[in-house]
Amino acid sequence: MLIMGLTGGIASGKSSAGKIIEKLGGIIVDSDALARKVVMPGEPALVKIVERFGSGVLGEGGALDREGLRDIVFSDDTALSDLNAIVHPAVYREIARAMEEYRRNPNDKILFIDIPLLYESGGEAIVDAVVVVYVDRETQIQRLIARDGFSREEAENRIDKQMSLDEKRDRADFVIDNRGTFDDLERETRRVFREIEELRDRRRAGEA
Repeated sequence: MLIMGLTGGIASGKSSAGKIIEKLGGIIVDSDALARKVVMPGEPALVKIVERFGSGVLGEGGALDREGLRDIVFSDDTALSDLNAIVHPAVYREIARAMEEYRRNPNDKILFIDIPLLYESGGEAIVDAVVVVYVDRETQIQRLIARDGFSREEAENRIDKQMSLDEKRDRADFVIDNRGTFDDLERETRRVFREIEELRDRRRAGEA
């Protein structure tokens, strides 16, 4: 068994790399999907969010207005920290359940925990090694502008809320370089996936 962390930064292409990894046979646990799950109506995390930010963050039917809340926290570092303190523990409890299920049913597949803020939240402590999907800052800015229609200032503000991709790359065990085309990303992801399979095989041989 091998449990990998998969991370990157906003507009780095981490989700695209994750889809390629799934096609190659890896198992992806998507923390963004879990983050949406833990703030559904009736969930304790949503109750805490409303207590902290007020009922104005709720939309129709009592669901969380994620876009509205995102606008609030990205302009207020304290608010962002408070939100992370509510959501991250709930997400990590869900991740722990997925990891335990994986350990109870061992197989040759490699488990990848996709966590955008893996280093920021200390998630590297729960995985065997970390893969970072990397782009340089200017490429990140331009892709975010093209994808979300942000001004350059807005894009830089969003990027600056996260640890720099240069630092994440330097801390990573494996790096997927996504500065090129999608075909380049696919080749890079396949290359790194093969290296991770080799790591799994070495660990298995050492345990035999």
